[in-house]
Amino acid sequence: MPRKIMLVFGTRPEAIKVAPLILQLQQHKEDFETIVCTTGQHRDMLRSVMDVFGLTADYDLDIMQQGQDLYDVTCRVLMRMREVLKEAQPDIVLVHGDTTTSTAAALAAFYQHIPVGHIEAGLRTHDIYSPWPEELNRQLTGRIAHLHFAPTAKSKEYLLAENIDETQIFVTGNTVIDALQWVRRYLGDNPTFKQNLHRELCSLGYDTQRLIDTGRRMVLITGHRRENFGDGFIQICSAIRDLRARYPEVDFIYPMHLNPNVRQPIHEVFGEDLSVYPNLFFLEPLEYMGFVYLMQYADIVLTDSGGIQEEAPGLGKPVLVMRDTTERPEAVESGTVRLVGTDYDCIVKGVSDLLEDAELYARMSQAVNPYGDGHASERIIEVLRTSSY
Repeated sequence: MPRKIMLVFGTRPEAIKVAPLILQLQQHKEDFETIVCTTGQHRDMLRSVMDVFGLTADYDLDIMQQGQDLYDVTCRVLMRMREVLKEAQPDIVLVHGDTTTSTAAALAAFYQHIPVGHIEAGLRTHDIYSPWPEELNRQLTGRIAHLHFAPTAKSKEYLLAENIDETQIFVTGNTVIDALQWVRRYLGDNPTFKQNLHRELCSLGYDTQRLIDTGRRMVLITGHRRENFGDGFIQICSAIRDLRARYPEVDFIYPMHLNPNVRQPIHEVFGEDLSVYPNLFFLEPLEYMGFVYLMQYADIVLTDSGGIQEEAPGLGKPVLVMRDTTERPEAVESGTVRLVGTDYDCIVKGVSDLLEDAELYARMSQAVNPYGDGHASERIIEVLRTSSY
């Protein structure tokens, strides 16, 4: 009888990283019954990823409410998972990474004595307030999990230091590289889809002819971290404002997160009319395909994201991380990532160095990506097929 594998996720980054695993599990119907459960933590952005990969949910907890906080998310996931787990009765629940969805879903499974598999296990900063709340989330999920799918050997070392049984830890690489390679193949095979992406980007205010005809350099920017709300984002926006004035020959593209705590400082620094800057483009959130497409053209990625620290090096793009700590030290050690925090001077210097120092740029862009070869999903499936749980 096929084993019942339930995957629970709620945010766009989670969906991106579990999508290739779901697609491959669905190809092994003789071994697995794949059950997809979404929480709807990021409702609109989650739907766009599901559509890209052709995924549908067997269960949708629909927890999203205006103005919800971490108390709300945790309680709603925990309570609504109770009935889903009783009905579905999975053999194992797989959760991903460090979101509140992951931790609450893992706890719900634990309460019903259902084993948990943790994808992207073992990432650590060892500071529970940085990133917040993600660092504590992944530590808590790690204590609950029965199977730990670590992306790197260093992640495994962190788990061993926490007395996790070595026989329950499996170094697989990161499934985000699987997703990235899937998207690159899809874009390469679908010229019509690329044309549609160009139209979408133009409708959002970015003239895509700049990518093709002018050969202009590009800095691609993202920001969403809670710990950067307030003065951190003011510093970030001030640095971007002055960098775009210093380098008029460089395009700065900033797809804005929907959170008001991200958008308010943008308007505070740049004013209400964001269209007046000739080399600065504020876009509405991009679907995953569109973002990967832009990332392929970018010269530098400036971000506070976790996953982009893994994705961008896979495309040969140097990454400047607007955080003081990272749970992905492998990227820093390999030379693909530098930490610049949210300090104005550090951000300006980091971007300027990469734009002006060709040798530094070459070192960072040509460093080896430590996060895998695009076969993480296959390794996870083999563990699920052969392990007892």
